[in-house]
Amino acid sequence: MKPPVINFSTLQATVEITATLAFALSGLLAGARKQLDVVGLCVVAGLSAFGGGTLRDVLLDRRPFFWVEHADWLWALMALSFGAMLFMRHRHLALTEKAIQWPDALGLGLFTASGTSLALEAGMPGIVAVLMGVITATFGGVLRDIVCNEIPAAFNDHRPYALCSFVGGWVMVAMVHASAPPWAAISATAAVAMLLRGLALWTGWTLPAWRIDGR
Repeated sequence: MKPPVINFSTLQATVEITATLAFALSGLLAGARKQLDVVGLCVVAGLSAFGGGTLRDVLLDRRPFFWVEHADWLWALMALSFGAMLFMRHRHLALTEKAIQWPDALGLGLFTASGTSLALEAGMPGIVAVLMGVITATFGGVLRDIVCNEIPAAFNDHRPYALCSFVGGWVMVAMVHASAPPWAAISATAAVAMLLRGLALWTGWTLPAWRIDGR
């Protein structure tokens, strides 16, 4: 039996936009730490905000892309980049790694919900839908870190990241199969992925890492 679909409603659009802003902020903070100019900040923020969703749309053959359909958000992204750079310089804010992690965790949860629900709407099997949610939630951060000349935090800090998204995606699949209201499925998925990532950051919980010669 085909599960009920979740339409791309106002709620889902709001989730996608909020996640985009959260990842854009994490990109801005990462770029500012690397002392990039305003062009570099815009590029890093854009890759963070739109990278995962664009790859998802390519794989699902969805057109137009989110940032093409909502082109006004490109202007908002550039304005955010200029404004954030001026604000951070004026306030002399300390740009720590922790400052990047929390908006990143918010974006992780929201993009997991958005990506998984869109894949289910397209009729994808559960495992494919969950992986689309993981791609949406993680690929922007991976691009952000690569451009900033760092090993992506999703692979390197050993704290659960993609795993949090993966678990959250299965919450979406379960709730859709249970005919839960779309708002409940999206909210629960985002909350589970975000809270798992927040718990990992708070407790310092790490995954097993590859060891060489017992180190």
